Amino acid sequence: MIGVLVFPDFQLLDAAGPISAFEIAARFAGDASGIKVLAVKTGPVRSSSGVEMLARGFNPSGAITTLIIAGGNGVHGAATCRKTLAFVRKLAARGTRIASVCSGAYVLAEAGLLDGRRATTHWRRTQHFVHAYPKIRLEADQIYVRDGNIWSSAGISAGIDLSLAMIAEDYGEEVAQNTARQLVLYHRRSGGQSQFSSLLELKTSNGRFGPLLAWTREHLDTPLTVEDLAERAGMSSRHFTRAFIAETGTTPSKAVERLRIEVARQRVQFSSEAIEHVAETTGFRDPERMRRAFIRAFGEPPQSLRRAARAG
Repeated sequence: MIGVLVFPDFQLLDAAGPISAFEIAARFAGDASGIKVLAVKTGPVRSSSGVEMLARGFNPSGAITTLIIAGGNGVHGAATCRKTLAFVRKLAARGTRIASVCSGAYVLAEAGLLDGRRATTHWRRTQHFVHAYPKIRLEADQIYVRDGNIWSSAGISAGIDLSLAMIAEDYGEEVAQNTARQLVLYHRRSGGQSQFSSLLELKTSNGRFGPLLAWTREHLDTPLTVEDLAERAGMSSRHFTRAFIAETGTTPSKAVERLRIEVARQRVQFSSEAIEHVAETTGFRDPERMRRAFIRAFGEPPQSLRRAARAG
């Protein structure tokens, strides 16, 4: 049975997305194990949109095999609720597969289930999460991360990507692909793809490295090695790398690639420049290298993004 944990002011799609994915998959697979919405108390639980879900208390009939924790504006209340944390820890101790969607990772973190593990969350939460939970290896640019029996996913719709990966594990790839098609998803994204929106976080002028990132974005056609960036920041390479990861949640090399992807995507979609020229002038040099980076970030190559932009 799939359990979806909600709380006052949860994000509706964090819960509804996985519920729909598992409901459709169960029909394809002929599985009648069911899905239940869970909360501290039985009754309606109001989402941040005002729409309510009817939840059962934390003692549902039937064994929970997977628990998915929604995120949302009310997550910090849930993450400090003793009953909620005790329930999550109890299921984890039983070996239940447990996952978070978006900021639901805060519940996993407060329950101690992510210490020493890899995890991700919404890109807007990156800096706070890194500073609040230094024992967690945050992979800020991933769509979803699995570390053993604990899963976590990025912002909102990434909960569907996580659910499809679980569905593939439970029912096989064919059911997962059929479920994706039923949901009218263009493709089933792998967890290794980057959160595109995290590029916006890197451009912020508020952080310690904001000016450096702004300069980097204007000089993408140069090599931009870690040593180059460290020298410009006035630090040793080792100190710079550590400080940069602590500040942004990602490595300098990944940040440079993501900035290159952002600029290259804009030019691919909204200009008539040759793909080869875009690759050269944004620092990828080799069009094949840019193609691989686009597939990691968007699940499709530059040519497909250009065709889609022109068709739209």
